[in-house]
Amino acid sequence: MKSNEQVAIITGAANGIGAEIARAFAKLGSKVILSDIDEAAAHKVLTEITENGGDAFFVKTDVRHEEDIINLMKITTDQYGKIDILINNAGKGMFKPFFELSIDEWEDTIHTNLRSVFLASKEAAKYIKDNPNGGSIVNIASTRAIMSEPNSEAYAATKGGIVALTHALAASLSPYHITVNAISPGWIETGDYSKLKQIDHEQHFSRRVGQPIDIAKACLYLTDPNNDFVTGINLVIDGGMTRKMIYEE
Repeated sequence: MKSNEQVAIITGAANGIGAEIARAFAKLGSKVILSDIDEAAAHKVLTEITENGGDAFFVKTDVRHEEDIINLMKITTDQYGKIDILINNAGKGMFKPFFELSIDEWEDTIHTNLRSVFLASKEAAKYIKDNPNGGSIVNIASTRAIMSEPNSEAYAATKGGIVALTHALAASLSPYHITVNAISPGWIETGDYSKLKQIDHEQHFSRRVGQPIDIAKACLYLTDPNNDFVTGINLVIDGGMTRKMIYEE
């Protein structure tokens, strides 16, 4: 994929997967907007990108708040004149015993992980639809949308909602040539990869645990204008874990 100076917004871009997605688009030559609530961490990523010749800036955003998302889109278009790509990556974990999970914790997880995807997609699409060639939205879901461990109700509900919202958006935005896809990462190690054990790698068909770059490369593929026949899908990137039998030998 060659750069055509697309304008890409990445939410939750200060750490982990989001930071790697931002780096990948910047290396490609895209103009990158880092959106996050963690200002200090985001500026570290921003400095890294700009020192390597990338074109990027940061907009502090709490994705739970509609006014912050509206502001993010306005600042982006004021700066670059358009929006081509939105990566809805911002989210939080919530793993708590079911009977101890409060309604406030449930709603905060819903607002952070799921409601934000609806709001950001709606606001970004208002601008993307005016592009001559449309654009792309990618939503970061999780394999927990299709499989679960105990005490993951709030998180699983949001990720399942993202997958369903993705194909609904793909249908609604298709007249504007906007592709909408989801990525469901499995185990993506965002900490010290060298500290993983051999058994961690061996439980994957791929024989390794995933890394943020695995998700970033998929984002580049799904937002490439040449791949506009791919829309409405949930791309599972998990080293084969969701297809692996777990019976003991």
